[in-house]
Formats: sequence, structure tokens, C-alpha cells
Amino acid sequence: MQSFHELGVSAPVAQALAERDIHAPFRIQTLVLPDLLDGRDVLAKSPTGSGKTLAFAIPIVEHLEADDPRPSALILVPTRELAAQVAEALEMIAPARGLKVAAVYGGISIPAQAKKAKEAHILVATPGRLQDLIERRLVKLDQVRFLVLDEADRMLDMGFQPQVDRIVNRLPRERQTMFFSATLDGKVGELAHAYTTNAARHEGTLPPEHEQGEVEHKFVSVTMDNKVEKLAELLGEERGLALVFVRTKRGADRLVQKLARYDVTAVAMHGDMTQGSRERALSRFEKGAVSTLVATDVAARGLDLDDITHVINFDPPEDNKGYVHRVGRTGRAGRSGTGITFVLPDQQAEVSHVARMLGQSEEYASDGMKVAPPRLVYASKRRNSKWGPSRPRRKI
Repeated sequence: MQSFHELGVSAPVAQALAERDIHAPFRIQTLVLPDLLDGRDVLAKSPTGSGKTLAFAIPIVEHLEADDPRPSALILVPTRELAAQVAEALEMIAPARGLKVAAVYGGISIPAQAKKAKEAHILVATPGRLQDLIERRLVKLDQVRFLVLDEADRMLDMGFQPQVDRIVNRLPRERQTMFFSATLDGKVGELAHAYTTNAARHEGTLPPEHEQGEVEHKFVSVTMDNKVEKLAELLGEERGLALVFVRTKRGADRLVQKLARYDVTAVAMHGDMTQGSRERALSRFEKGAVSTLVATDVAARGLDLDDITHVINFDPPEDNKGYVHRVGRTGRAGRSGTGITFVLPDQQAEVSHVARMLGQSEEYASDGMKVAPPRLVYASKRRNSKWGPSRPRRKI
């Protein structure tokens, strides 16, 4: 295995990594560092937990100098939590070359973030907050030479492409672009090719300690009358951390209140909470002070914990892709996990199609529910589906 030094990483940066007990590169870092250090655009298919953050952080830090314009590098991410994580990783190595880092995202004072953004060589941002700063003329991007789109597939899923397009159009054409995504197919692939020039393509994998363990899938028939009680029973059983998904922000708060009546302590996490409240809720969950976190899909994006033993879909996901994103948060680091989906009577047909597409028809039928016959196209529209009316996506 090559060392960081052999891949072209400078002694000060390698030393900063070693001080954090990071001595050997992950596979994705080994793959992309030579191209990125050489100035090439890169398309990287790389899942969360593969080491991708340092894969793009190291080349940016190596290319920049302390007297460069601010900002000279922009990293776009889909969520507040991921912005904080990426900024924290950069803070490990940026000081080794006299560089400053700032993260901008919703839930924090705009003037305070704008001041830090003006002083930073490297800016980590969610599209919504960055667009706000641009429109207020608090941030300029005309000197940016390095662009990273991290978890680009999630940004598209969350409806951020129009904002991302407007932001990228403000950047100099002469730049190095690094595109990281869990998939490079379909619209994500089209976007990747539109933003890059003669890009090298690489595919990373999870390191052994992060590989997916065995996950048990269960589908539970419930009614509106017994749904909360069934959840309380499940949460009362011996387990580790449980992540419970609901469809709406109000639903998250209400469910926490209802669980309290069954002596089950839980915390909510959703987009209407302040950033401080979200961080406190997540911290309590991570430390095990509270073993149940009730969250919406958007709020849970970027959540990367190895100790979640149960993912419970109190409200079913919209489709099979949503199911994979949710339940993929358990069974981490080679451990076993359980994914449980509650199904109301009028949701059975839709959920059975999701189960069929995931090869889980047998698990679905085990609770006595009938598997709907196959159909040619899974065309459920959120606007017309039983999950509820569509809602415009909010900035994060």
C-alpha cells in the first residue's frame, strides 16, 4: 500500500494527518490523489464512509497558498451536518499550510457566517445558504479555482440542481472540478459531465471496517389506532440506537410527544429546528443519552453512525431508493441491523411494490399482507400518492 508521501502529499500535511492517527490512505484516496494533485478534473463514485472527504480535501490544501484570494476553493454539500463534517476534516490539515476554512449553512446568523466566509480560503456551503449570501452580495466567487460537489446525487434528490447551476455559472471557467457521488448514472452522470472537462473517472469502495453487515428486513401491518403503541413496544425491546423516519417535520415533533406517554424518551431532528437544537439532539443520540432519534429524510441526510441497530420507517419511504437510503444507516461496520417498515391498510399496495423491487416480497408477506401483482412501471407520484401531498423543498 502506498503512503501519503508516495502519493505526493507534502510533509506538513502528512504530519497533520499522522497527528490525528491517519497514516495510510483509503482506496478512494489512493485512486484520485495522483490525478487531483496533477490538476485533473475527477468523477468519483464513492459511498459515505469510504474516505472521500480527505480525497478532495488534501489536494485543495496542497494546491492553495496562504496569500491566495479568499475564497479560492468551494465545496458544495447537501446538508448542514455534512457541511460541518467536511469543514472539521479540512480543519485538521488546512492550518499546516496557513489556510482558513469556513462553513456556511442555514440555521446560523448570516452576518457571522459572511464574515468568516470572506476570510476563508476554502468555503464549504449548502446551496441554499450560499445563494442567500451571493444575492446579498456578501460573498464573491470570481476567484474560485477549485470546485467540489460532494454527495451530488443527494443534492439532486433534494431539488438543489437549479441553485447549484446558478452557483456554478458564477465560477471561473478555468478551474479544477471534483465530483463525488454514490452513483454516476442517469441525471447525476449528465450533471457530472456538464461540470467537468476530460475528467478521470474512479470508483471507490468502503474499507473493510465499514462494510455493510447483515440486515434483517421486516414489514409490519398497523392501523392508525395501534401504530404508535406498536412503535413503543418495539422501542421498549433491548436494542442499540434506533432511527425512526417520519414524513413531516410536524409529524416528528408529534411522535416524540406521543412516545413520551408510553415512557419512551426520544428526540426529534428536522429542518425547522435551529442548528444548535439539531446539534444537541444529534449529540445526545450519538452518545447514547437518548437511544431514539425521530427524523425526516432531509434532516437525516449526512447522518453517518456505525451504532444504529434499528431503522424504523414509521411512515414508509416514497420509493425503493428512499428505502435503501434509510435502511442503509443500520448494519454498518460489519454489524447486523434491522429495518422495519410500518404499513397502514391503504399503503399496502404501494409498499408491496417497493418490497418487490428490492427482492423482499417474502419478508413483506410474512405479516399476512398480500403482495400486489407486478406492474410494468413503478410510477407513483408524490403529488398523487397515499403518502401525502407534495411540498416544495426548503433551503438548507
